[in-house]
Amino acid sequence: MDDPARHLLSVGGRNVLFVMASPEEYGPHLKARINPLITGVGPVEGAVATAHALALLKREGHLPDLVFSLGSAGSRVLEHAQVYQVSHVAYRDMDATALGFEKGRTPFLDEPAVVRLPYHLEGVPSASLSTGGAIISGAAYDAIAQDMVDMETFALMRAARRHGLPLMGLRGISDGHTELARYEDWTEYLHIIDERLGAVLDLFVQQMTSGSLGPRAES
Repeated sequence: MDDPARHLLSVGGRNVLFVMASPEEYGPHLKARINPLITGVGPVEGAVATAHALALLKREGHLPDLVFSLGSAGSRVLEHAQVYQVSHVAYRDMDATALGFEKGRTPFLDEPAVVRLPYHLEGVPSASLSTGGAIISGAAYDAIAQDMVDMETFALMRAARRHGLPLMGLRGISDGHTELARYEDWTEYLHIIDERLGAVLDLFVQQMTSGSLGPRAES
């Protein structure tokens, strides 16, 4: 059985659990810096793997101080291959409006439809994120209010919050300006995103170590 403690990294005296969805996003620049938990693709795999890892870490008395999600995302409006920190995250698959609930809000769960993440990394642009189980392409963006889309971050956030832990997120934009027609439309920029994610992680380590990593302003 995989020991999730091997995925922890001490940064400025605090333990961070880095989490990614797939090996395809985990290139040489990230490999030189972190050993992330690889969950598999989608909100179910993301939630199951992260919740399991956190439960094991809690049992051993090694819960991290922070869960950090990173990888790729799609966007019709953001710059391709640029890296953005997640400011807010929503769950696009949840729709209980037929029962009178706000779209995106899980019934009987004390969480808003759009959740603000608590930390802000200076010098990195912010964008909102929509998580769901489907690949978004072309006209499917019309129904999404957030700046970018992925398939795991909201699920990871929920797993972290069950243990009272904050989550940070970084996403590099891999696609979205044109319709996805083949696998390579997603992978084309992953090597650039890997390099840029590595550089932003260096900035994260600097700010975490110096104590300058601050709370995100209310918005």
